[in-house]
Amino acid sequence: MGIPIEDDDLPRRDILCIDVKSFFASVEAVRRRIHPLYAYVIVIANKDRSGSVVLAASPRVKKEFGIRTGSRNYEIPKDPRLVIVEPSMSLYLQVNKMILDIYRRFVPDEDLHIYSIDEVFLDVTASRRLFGDKITIARTIQRTIWQELRLVVTIGIGDNPLLAKLSLDNEGKDTADGIAHWAYEDVPEKVWAIHPITNMWGISAGYAKSLHNLGVESVKDLAHADKWKLKKKFGILGLQLYYHAWGIDYSILSEKAGPREKSFSKGQILMRDYYRADEIIIVIKEMTEDVAMRLRQHGVSAAGIALGISYTRDIEDRGFRHQVLLPRSTNQTAELSSHFVRLFKKHWHGQPVRQIHIVCSRLEAAGHEQLDLFTPVKLDKRRHILDETIDQLRDRFGKKAVFYAYSLMRGGTYLQRARHVGGHKGMS
Repeated sequence: MGIPIEDDDLPRRDILCIDVKSFFASVEAVRRRIHPLYAYVIVIANKDRSGSVVLAASPRVKKEFGIRTGSRNYEIPKDPRLVIVEPSMSLYLQVNKMILDIYRRFVPDEDLHIYSIDEVFLDVTASRRLFGDKITIARTIQRTIWQELRLVVTIGIGDNPLLAKLSLDNEGKDTADGIAHWAYEDVPEKVWAIHPITNMWGISAGYAKSLHNLGVESVKDLAHADKWKLKKKFGILGLQLYYHAWGIDYSILSEKAGPREKSFSKGQILMRDYYRADEIIIVIKEMTEDVAMRLRQHGVSAAGIALGISYTRDIEDRGFRHQVLLPRSTNQTAELSSHFVRLFKKHWHGQPVRQIHIVCSRLEAAGHEQLDLFTPVKLDKRRHILDETIDQLRDRFGKKAVFYAYSLMRGGTYLQRARHVGGHKGMS
């Protein structure tokens, strides 16, 4: 098929990409003794707020009502069949562990890659002698999860992780038996037929727009583009896009790649559009509290920060992301907050904010921070003592034991999130 690499040099392994169908909604359906595929369940962050985000919708809800992850509460029709529930993250984590334990019956940990709470990759190449070929293993896993947990999984099978993921997303989720298999030989017929191009893994709307400017409208166009022009435009990612269009991926699950640089971050989708600077700043400060506490727990300080702001989807401007190096490394809540607020004020121009993401990076061991000529030593010491005292109280008595007064003001979200697990409510 004119592939740009000799066929003998391409890695061929038996990779499964497994997705638990509508995971949160399916768990809630099973909890109510309803078949996940027949249920009308919607999991929503806060069902009392009109702007709350839908976290999961069962397959029937998606098909019959068009409600899916990311939809808003106000878009949900008033229909008596719909069961609207708030998330039970502790339960979802428990079920997730049960599912992972099932996967571990078929592969060792080094051949298991957790992609998200409801999706994993398994390399079953070495499991064939025990459990049969890749199709047999896939069906056995499907059957085992159904028999033990009453959950439905769909599986993409490929010669590498990329093809497994593409076969899952573009075929496996819609087949009668929930299984699809894509090999290198299927690339012209299946990979190049992916449409629109944003359905190709790794191509966002922004990349699609840039590719359009280069005359690339489809995955097939991408496979036949000048790879050096792509590299010039996108850097090394341009070459990756080119080879992905040919179905080529050299990733080996057992060869785990470590993070380039450790960082601590926090993101939050707001329950409504925030128009006022003072309300947005409150949320930024609250999120900084959480990240600063994690820095102190790990005994590190940050010498760099990044702030990402996303606007409401009702306007064309998408938002911004900017990062800066700090005058000195720090893990003090007040000091980090002032830097984040300064970064926000510099780049925000009044657009309605719907999502906030903060990152503390360039980490180094705490305790060796450079003195700041503009901060009195006594004030520096008082801030350290205050942070340590708040950390100890929250660790012992819970997050709501002590908090800053601004969290009581309009816009504050800290108290609502204090009893959440992973950003959502625990057991309910």
